[in-house]
Amino acid sequence: MKKRWILCTVAVLCIVATLLGCGKKNVGTPEDNAVVEEDDKKNDNTEEGGRLFGFSGIDMSNPFYDTLKNSVQTALEAQGDRLMVRDPASDADLQNEQIRELINEGVQAVFLCPVDWEKITPALEALKEADIPVINLDTEVKETSLVSAFVGSDNENAGYVCGQDLLIQKPDGGKIVIVESPGVNSVNERITGFEEAITNSGFEVVKRIEALGDSSNVKDEMTQVLSENSEIDAVMCGSDPMAEQVMAAITEAQRTNICVYSVDGSPATKTALMNGTGGMTGIGAQSPINMGKTAVKVATALLADKDYEKENYEETFFINRDNVEMYGTDGWQ
Repeated sequence: MKKRWILCTVAVLCIVATLLGCGKKNVGTPEDNAVVEEDDKKNDNTEEGGRLFGFSGIDMSNPFYDTLKNSVQTALEAQGDRLMVRDPASDADLQNEQIRELINEGVQAVFLCPVDWEKITPALEALKEADIPVINLDTEVKETSLVSAFVGSDNENAGYVCGQDLLIQKPDGGKIVIVESPGVNSVNERITGFEEAITNSGFEVVKRIEALGDSSNVKDEMTQVLSENSEIDAVMCGSDPMAEQVMAAITEAQRTNICVYSVDGSPATKTALMNGTGGMTGIGAQSPINMGKTAVKVATALLADKDYEKENYEETFFINRDNVEMYGTDGWQ
């Protein structure tokens, strides 16, 4: 009797062990779960659905283009689409190569900020041949017939409002320095607007500095200008990265009586404006956040064969020390 009881007990224990073993297999070990999660992730990537878009900015180390990219990506992901980003780092030839990579990846449309408005033409022709539409952002390409739509800022106005303020700050005119980048059309438009505002008002351009690539050459050139000119009344910069270099040179030279103007409205430049650093006086501000949202709306309508505006210009406005707190210094407007 005792032997039979022992045998029964062993049998029951075996059954329980078997059941427990089955249960553990269903739950999975940490390693098993990791494998399952990885498989699920792969399935998610495969079954994400939506469309794949490409983005090519001028230089993703520039906060403006990074913010613009983030705005585009957020809007795309909200509707189930994806974004593949390429950074040419201000290299026009590299941008052409990277756009061919985007074509090979099968993107359905490309958001493009050209490093050079003329040198980008071969990439635009390749996109045209591949039947991939281009939404041109921020700075217009020269061959506008090769893009489907343009979304940018009113760049002439951004420069114009800076010139208007300079007339208030220096009503008797004076000597000015202009920092520009001839290969970037948006910068050309800003400088044009600025010069229109100060025409026949007693101002003399004593130096034009051409910003190269990431604008890192501007500080040394501005330092040289300051050493050669005891009287500089104002500096107009085509972008915030240029202005940051100018402010550094002015601060080192202790020439804080110079009025510095810029176009963009980055957190760093607004902070300098609020603190009065390096002579920063005013900013022709734009909104990369709104630009990105508009670009996605245009691209979505285009791919759906719906009506869309081919030319879209976001409002630009002036920020100075009187209103900078309203816009804040911890982000873009």
